[in-house]
Amino acid sequence: MGLYILKRLLLMIPVLIGITIISFSVMKMAPGDPTSLLTDLNPNMNEEAVKRIRAHYGLDEPWYVQYGKWLRNMLMLDFGKSFAADNRPVIDKIFERIPITLLINLLSMILILGVAIPIGVMSAVKKDSLFDKGTTVFVFLGFAIPTFWLALLLMILFGVKLDWLPISGFRSLNYAQLSLPEQILDVAKHLILPVFVSAFGGLAGMSRYMRSNMLEVIRQDYITTARAKGLDERTVIFKHALRNALLPVITILGLSVPGLIGGSVIFETIFAIPGMGQLFYQSVMMRDYPTIMGILVIGAVLTLVGNLLADLFYSLADPRIRVAG
Repeated sequence: MGLYILKRLLLMIPVLIGITIISFSVMKMAPGDPTSLLTDLNPNMNEEAVKRIRAHYGLDEPWYVQYGKWLRNMLMLDFGKSFAADNRPVIDKIFERIPITLLINLLSMILILGVAIPIGVMSAVKKDSLFDKGTTVFVFLGFAIPTFWLALLLMILFGVKLDWLPISGFRSLNYAQLSLPEQILDVAKHLILPVFVSAFGGLAGMSRYMRSNMLEVIRQDYITTARAKGLDERTVIFKHALRNALLPVITILGLSVPGLIGGSVIFETIFAIPGMGQLFYQSVMMRDYPTIMGILVIGAVLTLVGNLLADLFYSLADPRIRVAG
């Protein structure tokens, strides 16, 4: 197992480098650059001043030279300094915000698994029942409703009309004056809507995958044999069928990590949450290349780690699977 993990970690290196090359190339092909924000609307800027600014940021060099310098620094965990007005190190800006994004995505993942798996199992066991049809309608709504539109509706209902939940930010303005239980409650209220919006689409899809897998498994001969032995239905479903039905779900769960991280850009911007998604959106608007690349690298690493964990969880879900060295 240890050798397998080591091999997978080593294979991540060329994959990660390939991702950075593609990301850097696409970013350079996008129209505009950081200097345009400083020069286009400034009548006092002449061509010489523009050249000096581009030289200051290193934008006057060929893109492959810029990439080589960036890659060399990145291997030493130095993502450079932001092109924004604060000129802060990129790694500091990311580490300030990534805990919030990881917290929201972790809570979303727990919500997806905690709700989608039972719904999928019950829908398969009670196929064509009223419960199954009701969850099917829920799934169609989950796939059809745009995330940003759902977020706005929830903000209007629970934040404006009912005034139950805050609609923006990660904590209240008087957070520092609150006691510890009140601070926890305050953060929890701020996270309810973002976590639900983040999990809604994934919850709908995951429940359908779980239902489909369970329907396939409970038709197998070994399930019929288990029932013929006199095992109660609960043991047959949750001990024999569920573990095998979870295998494709684990794969999908690993592949859903980039979707959750990408979705952070939407709901963190809508709810004004100071996370990595909001920072990425702001950096794209400002053409802040170092920050964009830093966030893309962190997202790629999290995605690769998620896929590795999915493979490792295979052996936990099914004892027949053993990871060979």
